[in-house]
Amino acid sequence: MLRYPVARTHGPVMQGDQELRELCILVCGHHDHPCAHGLPRDEVLTAEAHAVSTLLLSDLHLDGSFPEAIAQFESFLSGPAHSAEALYILGDLFESWVGDDDDDPHRERVCRALRALSNAGIACYVCHGNRDFLLAHGFEARTGCRLLPDPTIVENYGERVLLTHGDALCTDDTSYQRLRSTVRATNWQRRFMRLSLATRRLLADAARAGSRDHTGMVAPEIMDANQAAILQVLRACKVRTVVHGHTHRPGSHEFSLDGTPARRHVLGAWYEQGSYLRWDARGFESVAVLPAGAAAVGGPE
Repeated sequence: MLRYPVARTHGPVMQGDQELRELCILVCGHHDHPCAHGLPRDEVLTAEAHAVSTLLLSDLHLDGSFPEAIAQFESFLSGPAHSAEALYILGDLFESWVGDDDDDPHRERVCRALRALSNAGIACYVCHGNRDFLLAHGFEARTGCRLLPDPTIVENYGERVLLTHGDALCTDDTSYQRLRSTVRATNWQRRFMRLSLATRRLLADAARAGSRDHTGMVAPEIMDANQAAILQVLRACKVRTVVHGHTHRPGSHEFSLDGTPARRHVLGAWYEQGSYLRWDARGFESVAVLPAGAAAVGGPE
């Protein structure tokens, strides 16, 4: 029987190494995973009690091919994010990331915008997605962001919430899960990073093309989060709410977990409709982000 931690303090709480490793085994299905390297057991990222809200978003897939999306993200960082307590980006900030030595000017533009937010005193946390799982300490140094283990349990506003990119919950897509296990392994990543930057970029482009082909051939329901996997991880983590991205199916889902209400909030993809989830003492609210220069609109989920 695996043991899982019970958060003892308020604010974003990181799991200890062994506890997080066990959680990753449950969610990801294997041991050799970068998210199994957590922070010290009792380390707590402080949260100001008077802060208004925490913002969560995912699947921006920022890339030089879509400069409008980068401008929209910059506008979001200088607007809503600038007055938040903290910002959580739950994976796939970039369409691809082949290493912290990538000097692509469009990605550097995104990093500068994140650094400006960090310099303004806003805590920014980023977890790996299936497109940018090679983000590492160099990215942290460039942006001032802090990389989160995936998954992570956060306690704020009196509620414990599980945050994850969400791809590990799509257990019906067995071919993707096999690929995920391969590329998240430390040895594979070490070999990949020995390649030249140009070669890594070519391989990333090929992988993106393969992903598009895979998406076109697989039934949509296969690529969605598996409800049994969701129930299993919520039960194991002793939480009743999970927030994730990856599936590009934004919405809020309510269901029963062992006779008690539970919720799943799914974040949307920005290339379809820019949006974020606002979390405060009143609960969760989905907010649409309009193009740069326009006002955002929101409503309860």
